[in-house]
Amino acid sequence: MNLREKVESGKFIVTSEIGPPKGIEIKGILEDIEPLRNKIDAFNVTDLQSSVMRLGSLAMCIILKQKGFEPIFQITCRDRNRLALQSDLLNAALFGIENVLALTGDHPRLGDHPQAKPVFDLDSVQLLEVIKNLNEGKDMVGNSLQGKPNFFPGAVVNPGAEPIEPEIIKMEKKIKAGAKFFQTQAVYDVEIFAKFIERVRYFKVPIFAGIVLLKSAGMARYMNENVAGVSVPQNIIEEMTKTKDKAATSVDIAARIITAVKPLCQGIHIMPIGWDKVVPLVLEKGGLI
Repeated sequence: MNLREKVESGKFIVTSEIGPPKGIEIKGILEDIEPLRNKIDAFNVTDLQSSVMRLGSLAMCIILKQKGFEPIFQITCRDRNRLALQSDLLNAALFGIENVLALTGDHPRLGDHPQAKPVFDLDSVQLLEVIKNLNEGKDMVGNSLQGKPNFFPGAVVNPGAEPIEPEIIKMEKKIKAGAKFFQTQAVYDVEIFAKFIERVRYFKVPIFAGIVLLKSAGMARYMNENVAGVSVPQNIIEEMTKTKDKAATSVDIAARIITAVKPLCQGIHIMPIGWDKVVPLVLEKGGLI
């Protein structure tokens, strides 16, 4: 079954994330994810993550597809106008890539080319509407397509946003625009996540809880101070401060959170941020395999 079929069947979904390299050497990435074959339902491929110039998401998705993995094509509004966004979506469809995650994208000033001009011709809600139109055989202005794609679109949501009401309003707009599933921002505080799920349960749309592997106490503090909607509890920070094996402790923390949130959601989205090699341990300790 592909991702769409698994989601529609009610299967508990496990996705992970790949950050393409700054260059064209992908051998290491493919070696790292090989142990995850048949254990991960689909792999997100980030689109110039953090506004850093890298190998493109679409090219990496094509390689994954050729290697027998199921990709999720992340596409942001940051770098392309509406013409290029629609064209790249059609490019993806031509290669059989149907899973798409629509994102607005980080501002270029946050990345390694701060001089770059941002585009933001559309936002993520409008991009979802574009995807819906393409599925119906029309471009954004109503022109007919010669052959239509069959995208399975998803979106993102931040369960820790404060206040949460605007986030829920935007989530509803994304659902109306065609989003079939949601992946969340990093979850560390299970209580906050549980309250969010209670608020949005009536949407009846699959939600995959985001799990970001902590690499250090410093990373946790940085996220608390700089990443909107992310709250790493003090006890987790202390745990990472005291540990002598950061990777092992990070795996344990991730597994605990997964165990706690599994009853609340329909899937888990793991963001290893370069620690792909420990993902099998996370899956095992989190009871996902």
